[in-house]
Amino acid sequence: MGVLRAAVQAVSRATSGPLSGIATPEKWVVDWMSGNVANSSGVHVDQETARMYSPFFAGVRVISEDLGGLPLFLYERLKRGKQRAANHQLYSLLHDAPNDMMSSVQLRDTLQGHAMTWGNGVAQLITHDRTGVIEEIWPLRPDRLRIIVKRTGAGRLQRWYLYDDDVNGIHARFAAHEVLHIAGHGFDGVRGYPIVDLAANSIGLGLATEHHGAKFFSNGSAPGGALSHPGNLSPEARKRMADDWENIHRGIDRAHRVAIFEEGVTWQQVGIPNDSAQFLETRKMQVTEMARWLRLPSHKINDLERATFSNIEQQQLDYVSSALNVWLVRWEQAILTQLLLPEERATYFAEHLVDALLRGDTMARYQAYAIGRNWGWLSANDVREKENENPVTGGDTYLVPLNMVPAGSGAQDDDEERAVARRYARMLRGRGIVARERIADSWAPKIVEADTEVADLEREKVGALVDKHLEPARGRRSVSGFTAALSLLYDKDGPIAEAMSALWLPIFTSFAADVAEDAAEEVGYEEDVDLSVWARAYVAAHVAYRVATSFGQLRKQAEQADTDEDAATAVVERLVKWQAERPEQTARWETAQLPAAAARETWKDAGVKTVQWVARGSENCPYCKKLDGAEREIETPFIAKGEELDGDEDGEKLVAKRNTFHPPVHAGCLCQVVPVVSD
Repeated sequence: MGVLRAAVQAVSRATSGPLSGIATPEKWVVDWMSGNVANSSGVHVDQETARMYSPFFAGVRVISEDLGGLPLFLYERLKRGKQRAANHQLYSLLHDAPNDMMSSVQLRDTLQGHAMTWGNGVAQLITHDRTGVIEEIWPLRPDRLRIIVKRTGAGRLQRWYLYDDDVNGIHARFAAHEVLHIAGHGFDGVRGYPIVDLAANSIGLGLATEHHGAKFFSNGSAPGGALSHPGNLSPEARKRMADDWENIHRGIDRAHRVAIFEEGVTWQQVGIPNDSAQFLETRKMQVTEMARWLRLPSHKINDLERATFSNIEQQQLDYVSSALNVWLVRWEQAILTQLLLPEERATYFAEHLVDALLRGDTMARYQAYAIGRNWGWLSANDVREKENENPVTGGDTYLVPLNMVPAGSGAQDDDEERAVARRYARMLRGRGIVARERIADSWAPKIVEADTEVADLEREKVGALVDKHLEPARGRRSVSGFTAALSLLYDKDGPIAEAMSALWLPIFTSFAADVAEDAAEEVGYEEDVDLSVWARAYVAAHVAYRVATSFGQLRKQAEQADTDEDAATAVVERLVKWQAERPEQTARWETAQLPAAAARETWKDAGVKTVQWVARGSENCPYCKKLDGAEREIETPFIAKGEELDGDEDGEKLVAKRNTFHPPVHAGCLCQVVPVVSD
C-alpha cells in the first residue's frame, strides 16, 4: 500500500479539517509566531484564506475544472496519424481512475488546484513490486510536502520530495521517478511560484474590501462617528452612553431609527462613506486584477462588464489557446517525461481532447464541416463523430474536390480517369501556391526583426569607424584607414557576417522546413525531407553576397566624397537608409525566393522531373508574362546566366545575373513555380 493511500484512509477516519502539529505547524501559526502578515493590506493571506476570496477561488476553479473535465487519452503514434493506446497500462489510469478512490477528473482537478495555488501539484506513483509498472496515482497534500532541489558536482539538478504527516505518523522521502510533478511558472525550472504568495497584496486588498463591506452593513450601512457632550463625563457615564447608542442603532435591522439627543449631545461622522472611498470600484478592479494574475479573460470569473455577444466567443477561444493551453501542455509533457519509459516516448504520448471547448455556434460548425467535406479531408462519419452521432453505412467515403466523385472509385473509362487526375493535380498546385504564400507571410515579420538587428549592428560598428577615421572634428581624415577597417568588419568571417548568420540560420531553417512539409504533401511524398544542410548553404551564400555588397556601397560612399565632412555624412546617411528600408526589402525578397527554392529541393527528393512557372501579380510585368506557363526539367534553368529576356517592344531586355531555376526573376517578382504531375 502506498504512503499516501495509507494517509488517505487514516485521515478519512479522523477529522477532515486542517491538521497541525509542533513539527508541521500550519502556515498561519508560523506567520503568527514571526509577526509576518505577508502583505500591505493588513489582512493575513495564505493558501487557506485565499480560497475564501471569491475571484481567486473562481479563477482557480475554472482552470482546474476545465482541465479536469477534458478527456485525457494516451495515444500511439502511427506512420501517419495516431490511435488510442487502450491496451497500455497508463491509459485507464489517465482516462478513467488513477486509484480506487478517485476518478481521473478528481485527480487532475486536485493537482491542478495545487499547482496554481501552491505552485506545485505532486502525486505519488504506486508501482508493482517486481515489474515496476505504475498501478496507482495518489495526490500528495501540498501543505505537508517540501521539494528539495540540489545541484550536484556535475552541474545536474537533483529533486527530492519530503512528505511529513505527524498526525498519522507518515514520513516519506520520494525520488523524482516516484512522483508525478505538475509545476507552474517557476524560477528554477523545477518548482513553480505559488500564485498566492505573489498575489498576496491583491488578494489581501480584496479580502479587506469584503471585510470592510461586511462591517459596514453590520453597522446599519452607515459610517462610524462620535457622540460629543459639552461637559465632562465620568467613565461610567461615557460607557453607558456608548452602549445605549450601540444597542439602539447598530445592525441592519435597526437602521434609520430616530435618535434623541439630550443635554447638548451631538453626533459627528468620522468614517469615510463608501461612495467617497470608491468602494464598489475597488471591488470591481480586484476582480479584474485576479483575472490578470491567473491569465484569464474576465468573463470566466463572471465579470461581464466588458463582454458582448460579438466578442465573448473570441475571448473563449483566447482562453483555451492561452490560459488553458499552457497547463494542458505542462500536463502532457509531464506525463511524457515522468510516466513513460524513455524507450516508450517515441511511440506513445498523452493529449487532451479540446474540441468541445472550441465548438462554435451551429451555423459556424456546419460551415466548417462543409468546407472539410467538400475539400476531401472529412468524411460524413468524421463529421458525425465530431457531433457525437453514430456512423452511417457508406459514411467513410472521402470526396474529391471539383467533381465531387468518391475518391478511389472506378472511372467510366481511362480518359475520364486521366481528366479527373489532371483537374485534381491543378487544384493541388493552386493549393500549394496559396499555402506557400501563407507560410511566407507568417515568417516575414521574423525576417524583418532579424534584419533590423543586423542594420542596427551595422550602424553601431560602422559608426564607430566613422568617428575614428572620418570625423573632421578629430583633425584628421583617412579614407584608406576607414576602408581597411571596413574590410575587416565585412570580411566573410567578420563580426557582421557572424551576427547575420546567427540571426538568419534558425529562421531560414525553420522557414524551409515548413515549406518542405507542404511541398511534399503537394506531390504525395510521404518520406521526411531534411533541408537543414541545404538551409545552411543557402544562408552562407546570402550572407556572403550581403556583406560583399554592403562593403562595396560604404567604400564607394567614402571614396567619392569631396570633403571630410561629406565622407562621414554620406556613410552615415547610407546606414540610416538601411535601417529604415532594408529589413522590409530583405523580407520581401526572401519570402519570394526561399519558398520557391525550398519547394524545388523537396520536389527533387520526391522525384519530380518537371516544374512550371506560374506568373502572379504580374499584370504589368512583361518579363513575368513571357515566362508564364513555361515548363523546364527540374535541373534546367528557366533563364541561364547571361541570357536575355525580352519585354515589351519598347522595353529594355532583362539580362539574367544567375541561372534562374525558380522565381523571383527580378525585385518585386511574385511569381511561383509548381510541380508538373504526370497523368
